[in-house]
Parts: sequence; C-alpha cells; structure tokens
Amino acid sequence: MGGWSCRARHGPRSHHRPWTDAVERPTSSPFVLDVHDLDRRPGTMRHLRQTVPAPVDLGTVVIGVPTGDDLDLDLRLESVMEGILVSGTVRARAVGECVRCLEEVVEDVDAGLQQLYAYPERAQAAAEDGDEEDVPVLEADHVDIETAVRDAVIPTLSFRPLCTPDCPGLCPECGARLAEAGPDHTHETIDPRWADLGRVFDEKES
Repeated sequence: MGGWSCRARHGPRSHHRPWTDAVERPTSSPFVLDVHDLDRRPGTMRHLRQTVPAPVDLGTVVIGVPTGDDLDLDLRLESVMEGILVSGTVRARAVGECVRCLEEVVEDVDAGLQQLYAYPERAQAAAEDGDEEDVPVLEADHVDIETAVRDAVIPTLSFRPLCTPDCPGLCPECGARLAEAGPDHTHETIDPRWADLGRVFDEKES
C-alpha cells in the first residue's frame, strides 16, 4: 500500500467528537484486537469472526443499534508495510422510529469496513513531513477498531427512517396513526367565527 499519508492519532473517539489522546488502551474492550502475530510480517493475514456487544450511541438521533445488541464482525487482519490493515463487514440490527408516525422501525445493517493502523514510526515520519491525514496508530501490538466500526455503521443508517415508504403519518387533530385509522378518519371542523356565534346563542338560551 504505497503513497499513503497520515497524521498520528491515538485512542478511541466518539463519532461526533474529535480524537483525544489516550494514555493506556482499554485492552479489555472487545474492540481492541491483539495483532502481535502479524506485527512486522508484511503479507501475513488472519481472519476473525466474532460477535461483540454494540457500544453506546452507535447511531443517530432517529435510529441506531441498541447498546449491548450483537455486532457480527467478519474481518481480515493483514500485515502491510505501513502497519496493520483491517477490512471486512459489520452486521447488526438497527432500531429507530418512523419520522412520520413514530412507529418502530427495524433495519438490517451490513456495513463495509476498512482501516489502516499505522506503525508509530511510520506515523511519526508522515507527521514530520507535514501530512495531515488522520490515521490511527498501532499501539503495543493492539488495534482498537471501535471508531472504525462507528464510521462504517453510522453512515449506512437511514437519514429519515420510515415504517413504510407511503406512511401517511399522524392525524394533525388527534395524533392517531392514519395507517391504522383508515381513510374514513375525519374530524368535524367548525369555522371559528361560527363557533363564537354559537356560544353567543348558547349564552342567550341559558
């Protein structure tokens, strides 16, 4: 993999927050993978299939993978000249709300993932050369793929999830789901001026 550039970054980040330095990697995290068997051995690779619990906030405000739900990882870890290349797929089940009627929406997630984790000296050399690309750094023979998983999954989620493509939404008068209420669902509407006149007559009669 020639012609790459990077700016070293360390530690996990949120999908919505900038990178922050980490003094020590949380090796107990299911997203931290031991790659010592691949270190400095370009051309060697290993396949990894495992199920891990979804981290907090894996989604958007309208849809996401519930915390603790299964994430099925099917990955290839490959040693290259620059570091460790992780590629593969992430599969899960996302749950959200229809933006029209608030009914639950469930989507299957099948996201592609590819991330290079640079050797520290390679990242340092690139940074000294003025390269600005943000690439995570291999630390103590481990790679933390949580951010890569977030960056793979979140863009695949629906921006405006719908229970059905033609969902009619909610009744503006009573809030009923129009798909359940049926085409005959109506409300009697009275012109406010006539309503005021009716109250006047009611007061006179009383």
